[in-house]
Amino acid sequence: MTDIIEAKLAELGLTLPAAAAPVAAYVPVVLAGGLAHVSGQLPFIDGALVKGRLGEDVSVEDGTAAAKACGLMILAQLKAALGSLDKVERIVKLGAFINSTGDFTAQPQIANGVSELMVAVFGDNGKHARSAVGVPVLPLGAAVEVDAIVAIRA
Repeated sequence: MTDIIEAKLAELGLTLPAAAAPVAAYVPVVLAGGLAHVSGQLPFIDGALVKGRLGEDVSVEDGTAAAKACGLMILAQLKAALGSLDKVERIVKLGAFINSTGDFTAQPQIANGVSELMVAVFGDNGKHARSAVGVPVLPLGAAVEVDAIVAIRA
């Protein structure tokens, strides 16, 4: 019974991107104490970084899709680190950072893009604690960045 999660992704019509290389002095995933700590992942859709600011030049729909794309990159990083997504026991916590104007307040709605992805892929084990924070700028001008803490099976 391997590759159950890969089959679920296929059923959902989702394909994982290639795991992105770090853009600075860090590693994508650290495994410690039964947890995978996944560094912040940026949104790539069709190979292009989703850039811009919510409340200015990025729509809520595009921001939500960007958050989902961050989630797919998190899964790609986990697969690269673990060898199989079937080793994921539970999504514990997600941190969503949304590049947004000072008066934009729909950060939780944007973060639902990644949250709903995790539940679609992992079912109840995809339900997680979360932060959704508006920030004035993100690396490379990205619209969204998401990091994760994930419980892994031994």
